[in-house]
Amino acid sequence: MGELIVSEFVTLDGVMEAPGGEPGHPHSGWVFPHVSEEWEADKHREVEEAGSLLLGRVTYDSHAGAWPQMAGPFADRMNTMRKRVVSRTLTEPEWANTEVIGMDAIDAVASFRREPDEPPMIVVGSHSLVQQLLAADLVDRVRLTVFPVAVGGGLRVFPDDGVRRDFALSDTTRYSNGVTMLDLVRSR
Repeated sequence: MGELIVSEFVTLDGVMEAPGGEPGHPHSGWVFPHVSEEWEADKHREVEEAGSLLLGRVTYDSHAGAWPQMAGPFADRMNTMRKRVVSRTLTEPEWANTEVIGMDAIDAVASFRREPDEPPMIVVGSHSLVQQLLAADLVDRVRLTVFPVAVGGGLRVFPDDGVRRDFALSDTTRYSNGVTMLDLVRSR
């Protein structure tokens, strides 16, 4: 059975929006001042262990516009691994190894997860998709990379729907740059 992992960069106040320099956000780019070799190595390992990326359309467009122009082992993995993008409008993706999932994304993801040989799928960014997956109780693991900054508002990982979701802390990694990664497994 395929494990579904949501891996997000978040601020101390729980915002996932604008980590990399997105235009229009007042506090965009809060990840870059905290990049370190040890943290990058763990992110590379995470992507190496995943069988595929699952992305919403906005995150897909951002990644597809950047990764093909990058070089190195991490970029090579991002560019060659299987990618699934949830979109109602994308018909012919240009990024290598990309499959489009249309209108029934939740059903499709549930079906992927039931496959006996399905490797782990990792979701990054993809705010709307992540909230839909959480609401459908399809997320097995959440990895929150918490950055030592608060931005006062923005999009958050978990939906504001009044539903309790329990997780068990599986692992914690503290980096010398002040970043902490929490690896949480869904308690059902």
